[in-house]
Amino acid sequence: MFAVFKPARKAALAAIVALSSIALNACDPVSTGGGPSINTSKPVPVALLVPRGSAQHGDQALAQSLENAARMAIADLQGVQIDLRVYDTGGTAQTAAAAATQAVNDGARILLGPVYAEAANAAGLAAAKRNINILAFSNNTAIAGGNVFILGATFDNTARRLASYAARQGKGNMLVVSGNDAAGQAGRAAIQNAAAATNANVVGNVSYELSQQGVINSIQTIRNSASSNGATSVFMTATTAGALPLLTQLLPEAGLNPAATQYIGLTRWDIPAQTLALPGVQGGWFALPDPAKSDQFRSRYSATYGSAPHPISGLAYDGIAAIGALVGAGNSNALTGAALTQGAGFQGVSGIFRLRPDGTNDRGLAVATIQDKKVVVIDPAPSSFVGAGS
Repeated sequence: MFAVFKPARKAALAAIVALSSIALNACDPVSTGGGPSINTSKPVPVALLVPRGSAQHGDQALAQSLENAARMAIADLQGVQIDLRVYDTGGTAQTAAAAATQAVNDGARILLGPVYAEAANAAGLAAAKRNINILAFSNNTAIAGGNVFILGATFDNTARRLASYAARQGKGNMLVVSGNDAAGQAGRAAIQNAAAATNANVVGNVSYELSQQGVINSIQTIRNSASSNGATSVFMTATTAGALPLLTQLLPEAGLNPAATQYIGLTRWDIPAQTLALPGVQGGWFALPDPAKSDQFRSRYSATYGSAPHPISGLAYDGIAAIGALVGAGNSNALTGAALTQGAGFQGVSGIFRLRPDGTNDRGLAVATIQDKKVVVIDPAPSSFVGAGS
């Protein structure tokens, strides 16, 4: 049996910007059309805020990977000049606010980063005083809005994609199974919102205590709830570093047959790679960025810098790509909220994405399953947002 709930699993790196249990005060409302005017015939000053100087393990490498990805994106731009200036946040809100203030004073017309939610919120508040927008690397929707746009993949985006696909496959009567922590509650809310926005239905909710015994105690309740409520799928918020291995082992043993009741995951089931060997995850559904494009970015980055990119470094590339596409159109309002939230979106290193007026984002995700210990895409990521509401 796999051990669960180890506090610092390396497998959770991709979730480094995950939802925080700390309540945040989002930036004061700023019109979505707000933002500075620019001279597109000159290099555009862009500030990159990275967690260099942080005491947290891995932040130095993360900071360098973000900077590398941003510079790679700049090199790929055609006919657009970006004056990239890098500022260290130390991974803290106070330093991030000071860095954002300094960046704006230095002439930055848009901010890219920081990573952590508290730091991004503080930087956004500082930049808002000068009507400057910020593209943060966080995925915490609590800080989105006003002049803060988040680039990280969100629970809401993933839940909508999977709920819509499940409904089309006749698996839309979903039982939500979630941990009783902040992330589990946020995941459950995202699935409920997704059901309301699609043809799927939430037929029940079961939560479990975050302990091995808590998961074990929930198994019969989950099975009984699925049966009595007519669930055609079980939508789990658990991570591979947490309850997922135990849930997917014990539920089939308790009689909840995944061949009849589809298992769906809100988080990535392919990270770490050894998860693919677990019997319980075979046939399960989860969402992931366009694999071909993601692989291409990793290969290019490795060839350029001699090491693999950090799992979220592609967000820095995406931010520069979006800025470059808008500036390249030659409009002085290219970095306003109205321009940033154009419906067509942008091409990123892991597929299409667009920023929403509420500060969150949509990303074109693929739906995958696990067959014979391998990831198999069963519904490709869309190539545009035309008709790609799922």
